[in-house]
Amino acid sequence: MKGFNKYQKGYFMPPVPCYDWVKKDYIEKAPVWCSVDLRDGNQALIEPMGLEEKVEYFKMLVKIGFKEIEVGFPAASETEYNFLRTLIERRLIPDDVTVQVLTQAREHIIKKTFEAVDGAPNSIVHVYNSTSVAQREQVFRKSKEEIKKIAVDGAELLKELAAQVDGNIRFEYSPESFHGTEMEYAVEVCNAVLDVWKPSAEAKPIINIPSTVENAMPHVFASQVEYVSKNLSYRDNVVLSLHPHNDRGCGVAAAELGVLAGADRLEGTLFGNGERTGNLDIVTTAMNLHAHGVDCMLDFANMQEIKDTYERLTDMQVSMREPYAGELVFTAFSGSHQDAISKGMSHRERAETDQWTVPYLPIDPKDVGRTYDSDVIRINSQSGKGGVAYVLKQNFGIVLPDRMREEVGYLMKGVSDHAHAELSPQEMLEVFEKKYIKPKKSFAITEVHFQQKDGITTQVSFEKDGKKEIVEAKGNGRLNAVNNAVKDFLGINYALDVYEEHSLAKNSSAKAMAYVGITQDDKKLYWGASSDEDIIRASIDALENAVNHMLLEVSDKG
Repeated sequence: MKGFNKYQKGYFMPPVPCYDWVKKDYIEKAPVWCSVDLRDGNQALIEPMGLEEKVEYFKMLVKIGFKEIEVGFPAASETEYNFLRTLIERRLIPDDVTVQVLTQAREHIIKKTFEAVDGAPNSIVHVYNSTSVAQREQVFRKSKEEIKKIAVDGAELLKELAAQVDGNIRFEYSPESFHGTEMEYAVEVCNAVLDVWKPSAEAKPIINIPSTVENAMPHVFASQVEYVSKNLSYRDNVVLSLHPHNDRGCGVAAAELGVLAGADRLEGTLFGNGERTGNLDIVTTAMNLHAHGVDCMLDFANMQEIKDTYERLTDMQVSMREPYAGELVFTAFSGSHQDAISKGMSHRERAETDQWTVPYLPIDPKDVGRTYDSDVIRINSQSGKGGVAYVLKQNFGIVLPDRMREEVGYLMKGVSDHAHAELSPQEMLEVFEKKYIKPKKSFAITEVHFQQKDGITTQVSFEKDGKKEIVEAKGNGRLNAVNNAVKDFLGINYALDVYEEHSLAKNSSAKAMAYVGITQDDKKLYWGASSDEDIIRASIDALENAVNHMLLEVSDKG
């Protein structure tokens, strides 16, 4: 592919290698989360949300558990300004939630921002200016000192104006285009801002490191973050934040490595919505912590409702393969995967453990409001016997005999392949019933009576081709006696190889399910099944269905 040679490395490595983060193998606790859905996310929509839509989205973020929410750029437009005023005047901001507003480091914009935030119980005023080589040379045409002065002047104005409005106000500074800024210079500008604000344990400002356009690999970003963390002034009294974008598709990885490298806080959006390829995906990042046994401090237990609300308000779509939230992320179609999941779930039931170790499922789908019966295993032409057996058991209580599973599996795969479509559980039940419970019949057993005489004696009433006949037979049990009567009536020979039964529910009035497998000389098993509140009736009907199944297939071959 042509054109690669016009690109150069667009980032700066730290002057001193920083690789202590490599020694850590997991994140011990959740970072502070800041949602920027209502600013970064909203400005990236084809049609930005209206006032009431933003209010609904804000309420959803609060319900999820975000304690810091960037609500917009109030000096940018009246819509942004009015939204913040609506939140304040309707008293929609809980006491434990801090709203964040963005402003450029320009005097008139900063003043407008403070007008908008006046009266918010807790707020963060987030000021930024670009520090990269490209922006300094091409956009602003200013020296390093001039760019640093913009940041310092902005910091001083924030400090001055904060004393003039109601509410608890914290400060945040971002050296925009951080990747394209020399590391020593980026830290120099941040420290100059901190010297203005004089951080203390009671008033910790935020230094936010944005990968405005992600152009470095995640491990490079981690080394940059570690360098910043080690060289910031007042470090113990500063919250180090990251604002990763996703231009290389590595936003989540960059954020995770950045936290290992010393970051305390992450800014991002639900499902990664944002300019170009998006912002950090907070859903994925938080759920990754959850999957490692760390309390992520956010609540995604009703993921479907969150996803539906997000899609309705933003007109964006969450991919079916979106981690943790997509329609198919817990679904196995592959036969081998289905078999492993089914066995893993059975093992978990037997072991009676709270620990989650089921193959192919990194988390318990129930954690995010999904179900085992309709989400985990779904059946198409790629599915196997284990998956089919699992779906029938989970949805209908049908526990297939081991020797029956392969045939039923191939049956379902064949139907799905022919239809070029996935089979729903209900469709699978209908296929199963048609084949094994309600097969085409060449004969029927209409009535059965038993006597305890020389073992078990039975009188079986048959109907075939419109004619009725009663046959008496003996056996060492009721099913054996009926089986002998069937052979005598039809004048055929076969072996009853498999008989299994189980309850379809746990109460005393539950139906029983019976399965019968018979063979002739070719040793092929012909199956029948039936359910009834009377287990004897169920077993007799299952035998009748198995023999009819055999007669039908033998007739078709002949």
